[in-house]
Amino acid sequence: MSVSAAGSREQPGVRVGLVLVSHSRRLADGTVELARQMAPDVPLIAAGGDGHGGLGTSYDEVERAVVAATDGGRSAVVLVDLGSALLTTDSVLELADGDVAARVRVADAPFVEGAVAAAVRAQTGGSADEVLAAAEQAPVGRGRAGDAVPDPVPVPPAGVHEPRAHLTAQVTLRNPLGLHARPAAVLARLVGGFEAVVTVDGVNASSVLELMKLGVTGGQSVTVAASGPQARAALDALAAAVEGGFGEV
Repeated sequence: MSVSAAGSREQPGVRVGLVLVSHSRRLADGTVELARQMAPDVPLIAAGGDGHGGLGTSYDEVERAVVAATDGGRSAVVLVDLGSALLTTDSVLELADGDVAARVRVADAPFVEGAVAAAVRAQTGGSADEVLAAAEQAPVGRGRAGDAVPDPVPVPPAGVHEPRAHLTAQVTLRNPLGLHARPAAVLARLVGGFEAVVTVDGVNASSVLELMKLGVTGGQSVTVAASGPQARAALDALAAAVEGGFGEV
């Protein structure tokens, strides 16, 4: 088993771990590597390959990954790449301790995009159902800049019932590479800490994938809008993060 949770820095706010079950160990490990850039505190565990260096899935690998992900009473969300990976996961959960199985969700989601979206939601303290929803709502096959994108529907964070303010601002990206994976993840996590609904050029700012799909480049200006009880604080924090180049410049 390739257990990649060892490098994570777990914190009290993180309640959900992720298990990535792939026929390819390299694919599972690579997806963990990518997701960890955006969710450094989330236990991310790869269960890739047949356990003997070949392609396939292994009951023992998946079982150990699930046990590790749910250690300490955590919940876990499992993502799988192909059909037999799902069958193996289902077999493991059928024979698992009832308490463990009850804390595990299996996502019907694109493997890489779903893992990234789920990891970011877990990093912001999401519950198992919220992390599962983030994975299953991850878009796939329309990630190129300029592609048509359906109108986003930002999801109000818990506790937000009625907007108390609607504020907008123009900010200019200082990062030479624009709003790529790391700054997009920083922005999404930042937004998740406020009771506010925030959009960037009309897309949900709490979704790292929606932000990346904007294809915003360095020096480009974007419109940020915020509503909700902490709209002003969210807008100010986001502007400060942009001005600071998300710690990259």
